[in-house]
Amino acid sequence: MDIDVLGALAVRENGLSVTPTAPKPRQVLALLALHADQVVPVATLIEELWNDRPPRSARTTLQTYVLQLRDLIATALRRDPEGAEPRSAKDVLVTTPGGYLLNTAGGTSDVREFERLAGLGYRAMDAGDFPGAARQLGEALSLWSGSALADVQTGTQLEMETRRLEETRLCALDQRIEADLRLGRHRELLGELTVLVSRYRTHENLHGQFMLALHRSGRRSEALDVYQRLRAVLVRELGFEPSAGLRRLQRSILMSGPEPVLDPVAAGGGGERLSRVS
Repeated sequence: MDIDVLGALAVRENGLSVTPTAPKPRQVLALLALHADQVVPVATLIEELWNDRPPRSARTTLQTYVLQLRDLIATALRRDPEGAEPRSAKDVLVTTPGGYLLNTAGGTSDVREFERLAGLGYRAMDAGDFPGAARQLGEALSLWSGSALADVQTGTQLEMETRRLEETRLCALDQRIEADLRLGRHRELLGELTVLVSRYRTHENLHGQFMLALHRSGRRSEALDVYQRLRAVLVRELGFEPSAGLRRLQRSILMSGPEPVLDPVAAGGGGERLSRVS
């Protein structure tokens, strides 16, 4: 079974789609796909479908959705190669004590591949291998074709999972940009960072990277304008001043001293608390 969730939901068995069109069965499949080869408790599936107000028939209705998914899987299993060990839909969408499990039988998962490539990229960054980090993280990010589960109606559980996935994507993006900056690719980054800071208006590290790329490209006044716009948004919308790291970067650009180096954590991208406006 091959699973894609980093964009539209697509689940295939033997190359044939087993993704239903009805919204609630899609939710069930999406949650099972995100936790492929792991048991998803019935209670978790019911919470996803109906939040804290499940109908009395919730378990029976969930079983109906599972049967619908198994019908699609059974059709796809007819394409199993001759001589392959016989499988039924219940072998793929498995009933377990207290839940269900989607058995991928060694198939692909774009989430797993993303996490593998991103992990290689992070290790390359730690080792100072910036070309390798930029390459591995770039390959990881290329697996995304849009927001995770972009075409799936999401309940409590899927909403939490999609937020988690978005955070992992932003972390990989941050580190890939950091690797590119260390490789002197500041001019190539300007267009991408222009879009990113517009999309993520309070993301300090992306703004700091944009400031650094502009400054290195000889656009000092524009770099300082980026800081002022970010500060205005943070103060107005969140009641916080920019972090100490970002303020140091601004002062360094103002003084036009030695070329500043952005510390992602100190700039607010990895843990330092923002300073509240007094």
